[in-house]
Amino acid sequence: MDDVMSQLALERSQVYMADGTFKSPFASTTIEKLPDKVLLNIFSYLSHREICRMARVCKKWRIIAYDTKLWRHVSLRPEISGLHVGSLEFLLALISIRFGPSLRYIELPIELITHTVLHELANKCPNLTHMLLDFSTAMQLHDFSELQGFPTKLKYLCICLSEVIFMEGFMRKIYNFINGIEILHLVGTYEKVEEEEEEVYEVINVHKLKSATPNLKVINLYGINFIDDSHIDAFSSNCIQLECLAVNYCSKVTGSTLKILFHRNRRLRCLLLNGTSLQSEYLMQVEWEKCPLLELDITATDLSSEALTDMLTRLPGLRFLSAGQLNGFNDSVLKAWMEQGNVRNLVALDLDSSDNLSDDGMYKFLSKYGHQLQGLCLSGMSNITDTLWQSVLPILNNAKILVMGTPERLAGNVLIDQLMDGIASNCPKLERLELRWDPENLRFSDKSQKAIDTMRVKCLKLKSLVISDGRYYEIVKANFERADRMTVVRTLTNCRVSNYYLLSNYKDLIFN
Repeated sequence: MDDVMSQLALERSQVYMADGTFKSPFASTTIEKLPDKVLLNIFSYLSHREICRMARVCKKWRIIAYDTKLWRHVSLRPEISGLHVGSLEFLLALISIRFGPSLRYIELPIELITHTVLHELANKCPNLTHMLLDFSTAMQLHDFSELQGFPTKLKYLCICLSEVIFMEGFMRKIYNFINGIEILHLVGTYEKVEEEEEEVYEVINVHKLKSATPNLKVINLYGINFIDDSHIDAFSSNCIQLECLAVNYCSKVTGSTLKILFHRNRRLRCLLLNGTSLQSEYLMQVEWEKCPLLELDITATDLSSEALTDMLTRLPGLRFLSAGQLNGFNDSVLKAWMEQGNVRNLVALDLDSSDNLSDDGMYKFLSKYGHQLQGLCLSGMSNITDTLWQSVLPILNNAKILVMGTPERLAGNVLIDQLMDGIASNCPKLERLELRWDPENLRFSDKSQKAIDTMRVKCLKLKSLVISDGRYYEIVKANFERADRMTVVRTLTNCRVSNYYLLSNYKDLIFN
């Protein structure tokens, strides 16, 4: 019966020709005959740089490439998108003709941030809600004395600061237009700072800015060398709806205003303090048992074991903890947290390079709580070997993110085939995996393709598999590419995996 139905289906799909041959009715179909709606949908998967290339093919493709629906999210920073606008006149034409009411998101480099451009965006793009202004390479600003208009429906504003340009002249002009902003990013020059510290300039007046933005829910102050505790106090005094505060790599933050921060901001759920100069005494003054805090990052903050124990045993319901590179985080802290704290809500744990944790202590913790973890990072510790991972993988059946291994050369070897097979068998929900082991420590056999095949077939949600450059990386990459999963396997040189994907406000915290 099945054979008969298959034959009928085959006959329906063929046309009988005069010479006795059969021809498919789709044989003469080409891409030019696709409906415009279908072509538009195909183009929507391309980058804007690729869309511009497609516009050169023919008149029809040019019309589709210029459809405003394809230009809702636009970056005009060449280093990000590859798009370069050569003149202000051309940009003004684009805003009127190509962007218009469809535009929702735009990124502008310093040379395109002028009062004329901002006026045009305000007038021609009424639905613009997300904007990034990149002043990071500025040596001087344009004249904004005539600036009388600015997009008024913004919910997201990201400003990349210059380390030498004072922004107050520009900011004073836009204060009246940005009181609806809910997500604010101020991005500093942390990655450009040289070893010899020069004089620090407060290039933007945070105390005035907080008065103009009372509706902020997410504040991200990233790598700004002048941000200190007084600025945190300023935002906390005016932003009563604050849910997420990130001050990663703001080295002058010590935590002296954290107590009053939690007292004022009862909705604060996420606090990210990676790379700050937190002092243990200030953390021990916080009434943690009354805090609504659910997500905390204290990586590389040099807190004492006493402060860590005090905080973890009093926090009522932590779901996300990143506490890597802390000498004070040891087995005693972990034991006290298990016995006196509340770990039942924890779904993400990052203890990268916490060398004072033993494999036995981690095994006891994971045996009890590993089943609830969606993200686990135990990298940078030579004592946490593939043997421990093999023993706990059956418990980590809900894991979405795993980071393991250390780049340091180990005395023993990592049996990577067995590990990959164990991950594939026990972690069907896995989305991101990073193996940081030195390629010289990876031992695999001629049958390694079978283990890779098992992972590829069983871990269907896998989006990112990061491995150190080497022979094994090439084998895994080739395997996934043969299965048309071209973007999964990546190298540690240009990609890292983090539990940050599990933050409630992760999408709000993304910036370029």
